[in-house]
Amino acid sequence: MSNDHPFSESLFRTLKYRPAYPAQPFADLAAARAWIRPFVRWYNTTHLHSAIQFVTPEDRHAGRDTALLAARHTVYERARARHPERWSGTTRNWEPIATVALNPERVVAVPPVNIAA
Repeated sequence: MSNDHPFSESLFRTLKYRPAYPAQPFADLAAARAWIRPFVRWYNTTHLHSAIQFVTPEDRHAGRDTALLAARHTVYERARARHPERWSGTTRNWEPIATVALNPERVVAVPPVNIAA
């Protein structure tokens, strides 16, 4: 039995709760593709993903997440220092997520391939 279902359901929920989600079915495949393209762009470049510490997949893939999360940590620490009465404990953990996987129990280490040979 697959455990990918929660991930596809989460993506579908994000998709169907977008304000621009159509109230009527798409007229044809071309119309569906025309609607989904900007959604995919938004999902990967603008939408902050909780599983990767509220950065975008684009930032994660480009390696910008570490600097963004470090800056965010600094902002939170300054806010906590300025107003300690507003904090009941430590700030959120803004450490980058080391490994991201849909099915971590199935992740298999694959050695790098030398394509120059």
